Amino acid sequence: MTITAEFSICSPALPLVSFAESLPSHQLEVEHGLCLKQDCDVFVVHLDPTDDVSEDDLSALDEVVEMTSLGRANGKDVYRLTIELEDVVSEAFAPERFTAVQVEPMIVTPDGWYEKKLFENYDTFNRLRTRFEEYGISTELISITQGSPSSDESPQHGLTDRQYEALTLAISRGFYETPRQVSAEELAEELGISQSSMSSLLRRGERQLLSSALEPHTQLNALSA
Repeated sequence: MTITAEFSICSPALPLVSFAESLPSHQLEVEHGLCLKQDCDVFVVHLDPTDDVSEDDLSALDEVVEMTSLGRANGKDVYRLTIELEDVVSEAFAPERFTAVQVEPMIVTPDGWYEKKLFENYDTFNRLRTRFEEYGISTELISITQGSPSSDESPQHGLTDRQYEALTLAISRGFYETPRQVSAEELAEELGISQSSMSSLLRRGERQLLSSALEPHTQLNALSA
């Protein structure tokens, strides 16, 4: 079952973030990039002409080693930039570890990168997020759109890991039995979290499962818990 994940990533090591901060619009669109191959350091950027960025401005950026103007498309100035990547970024995006397809151009802002990508399943996205965190790149999951699962898959149906863990524990301990065999407070103690956090995980997880079952092609708000 494929999923389309919208997420943002944040790290001072990410290319072009400081450049976006200097722009009046505070953002730029980027095509191609680090998801293609490990040594991919070529970005095609689309700049709003009102940002008044010159070729000299781009060439002067510390991270840019080569710049080529590609003209104008759809009302934006287009440039191909060869970027010198920091080691931590190159390692974090090692292509042999993850398979994902860019759905829309990446948006670079002073806060980081906003991406929308197609993944094989939720576990694939979660492995990417875990690896980012290992390299100090924080990830915020904004939403997930998923298709109907095939008969031989056991996906998490768009649940975050903590939601999945909480629901699995609740079912195994008889929380949904009548009468209940365990309280939310007892489940919270077992997970080492507060009762309110446990209740929130269960509530969000239940909503996600219902949305997945009733509207499998609808965008799901699966914010990280």
